[in-house]
Amino acid sequence: MKESELFKTRREKIENLKAEGIELYPNNVEVKDKARAIQTRFADMDKDALDKVQDRFSLAGRMMAVRDFGKGAFISLQDRSGRIQVFIRKDRVGEKAFSLFKKLDVGDIVFAAGKVFRTRTGELTIDADEFRLLSKAMNPMPEKWHGLTDTELRYRQRYLDLTVNPKVADVFVKRSRIIEMIRKFMQERDFLEVETPMMQPMAGGAAARPFVTYHNALGMDFYLRIAPELYLKRLLVGGLERVYEINRNFRNEGVSTQHNPEFTMMEFYQAYATYEDLMLLTEELITQICRELFGSLKIPYQGRELDFTPPWQRLTVRESILKSGGVDEDTLNDGKRLLEFARDLKLGVDDDDSPGKVIMAVFEELVESRLIQPTFITSYPIEVSPLARKNASDPSIVDRFELFIDGKEIANAFSELNDPADQRERFMTQLREREAGDEEAHAMDDDYIRALEYGMPPAAGEGIGIDRLVMILTDSASIRDVILFPHMRSKTGKEQDPDGEKIEDEKL
Repeated sequence: MKESELFKTRREKIENLKAEGIELYPNNVEVKDKARAIQTRFADMDKDALDKVQDRFSLAGRMMAVRDFGKGAFISLQDRSGRIQVFIRKDRVGEKAFSLFKKLDVGDIVFAAGKVFRTRTGELTIDADEFRLLSKAMNPMPEKWHGLTDTELRYRQRYLDLTVNPKVADVFVKRSRIIEMIRKFMQERDFLEVETPMMQPMAGGAAARPFVTYHNALGMDFYLRIAPELYLKRLLVGGLERVYEINRNFRNEGVSTQHNPEFTMMEFYQAYATYEDLMLLTEELITQICRELFGSLKIPYQGRELDFTPPWQRLTVRESILKSGGVDEDTLNDGKRLLEFARDLKLGVDDDDSPGKVIMAVFEELVESRLIQPTFITSYPIEVSPLARKNASDPSIVDRFELFIDGKEIANAFSELNDPADQRERFMTQLREREAGDEEAHAMDDDYIRALEYGMPPAAGEGIGIDRLVMILTDSASIRDVILFPHMRSKTGKEQDPDGEKIEDEKL
């Protein structure tokens, strides 16, 4: 039958049930137990021992399968913890309840209560003495044996994906647990969790294109934040010396296996620390999560093994380019030769691009995808780091690192620039680049400069992409696999491969 015909059949069934006076969506049951808890409690108990158990259990969940034998039936009931088998027979639940059961469908949400027993095949089962309908499903579940396999449909109808694909639900349970571990880790180190504005009068803290909205009462434009950085550093000025925030950022850019316009990040700042201190803290955080999740520092990811045993590899940007073998040191040291080399790679560089920008274009092309094991890349050009502190011995670079795992940028950190005069000059350089056509160049933020003029302690700060970290820790190939409701192109719009668009990496 076509799906529309199935829907029509179920609609007719619902009308018939209503005519019989059956309540289709009641909300007056007390559910005391969960499937997994029952399975765990009686896992090692044999049939004879179970026969002596007098406890009665009550559960509710979705019927995922039915095996009907006429006067009795087995159903697979799924709740938030897992599945358990329920046996329903007329002489136990009563004629009225059994008659109702016969009219129900896979996908309906039901209530069952009774004692436990083990079948001849050894499966732990609830012998129901009470059975009720709690919610009648109008749409049929995905086909029994194949489940929900269409990738686009899975993302668009995540509620079905979670229902029929247990591994998907497990990813989001792990995501929640990972974030809980991160919070605990930060709190144990005296970091204060804070919240800063999602709507900002100026888009700052990163090089990215923002979403713009308009506030009617205030009569001004606001931007969905691309980063919380400048607000969090204002808190350092205010004396909150260790702060962090786990929340959403928004960037009006493309989508891919690593990018979603709305994504989750943890950003944190620590006074009287350097970027080198944060490298150690980052190692400690991620290795602790690995130990708690896996009991090991070696984990599988997309068919290969990632080894998180510290210390992790550390390379400067220049060292990593030279190590890649794609360019020699003489070319790297000669701006004109490097520009020609970048053009040969078709990287879209311009004559007036700074040497630092050209170096980073070459790095992204030749190096990033090769950084499989956890690697800290340091010593970034000052031109691409407008908020980072200059290196004391080489003012052309800044004290900054990015963490890469499996070719993905996971974290970005640096010793903070707290000299207001230097920061103003960096902003002015960014303004000139904006006027030259760079839409992602940083805007001038006079209030932030004013805050620095009151004195910000020496500090270091970092942003960690939570979605990408969860991808690694759950062996997920796409960022859409770890975001419950990823953004999708409208079905009425032009359809394209959402993961086929090449865009510049987010600057976390």
